[in-house]
Amino acid sequence: MTADIFDRSARRLRRDRAAAHYPDHAFLRDVMVEGLLERLDAVKRDFRDVLDMGAPDCSLTIPGARIARIDPGFRFAQAAGGIQGEEDHLPFADASFDAVLSAGVLDQVNDLPGALTLIRRVLRPDGLFLGAFLGGGSLPALRAALRVAEGERPAARLHPQIDVRSAGDLLMRAGLTLPVADIETFDVRYASFGRLLDDLRGMAASNILAARSAMSRETLARAAAAFAAAAGPDGRTTERFAIVFVTGWAPDPSQPKPARRGSGTSSLAAALRVPTSPPDA
Repeated sequence: MTADIFDRSARRLRRDRAAAHYPDHAFLRDVMVEGLLERLDAVKRDFRDVLDMGAPDCSLTIPGARIARIDPGFRFAQAAGGIQGEEDHLPFADASFDAVLSAGVLDQVNDLPGALTLIRRVLRPDGLFLGAFLGGGSLPALRAALRVAEGERPAARLHPQIDVRSAGDLLMRAGLTLPVADIETFDVRYASFGRLLDDLRGMAASNILAARSAMSRETLARAAAAFAAAAGPDGRTTERFAIVFVTGWAPDPSQPKPARRGSGTSSLAAALRVPTSPPDA
């Protein structure tokens, strides 16, 4: 059995601690939810039964749909009128939902391939999965500050990040069809290192690695100084959040299939041939 990357108990505790003041730090989830709903709006279909997976609130709403909500944190689940549970242990029957939407949690799941497989299973045939999470390229200023602060003996403090290509591969591995993955970046200007850490704690995105260690005051001070040294003329340092959006579908015979290899009637060479003289006007 593979050891967990993330401490499940710490994750639940972080989310419970963030619950009271979460709206003050929810800007990234707001961006993710907006992006998911824009993508959903482009799908000309009605969704009756929807699962909101990772639900600190009820901000994800779909007119006419019955929405079930699940969150790893008890307080978040309670506030959203949902149930407490983890993404890689979904407590729902197969083919329960027309759509599953997830904003801001898939980057903290121990068994992400397993979670995506469960998502495919709880979807009805031709059901839609839309997800958004922090991915590769996020928090470069924080990473740089920690490298300066810890020198040649860095500790594990930041979560592994999933890039766009890997996200698409994971969708296919889980059996989801027509996979699409894209990325949007969101920059925030911070007046201090402490404000960035406050936001990460407030959005329940601080370190929950199973092999984490506490940061000493000296290391924290060096990191804060390095972060401040990267500030612009206005005294603020830019931090980047890279949001990966993923789309996949539960398999269904009605879906378009890729053309059979060798079934084309024209050669690529002919299509790319450059005429030797200009066409008639």
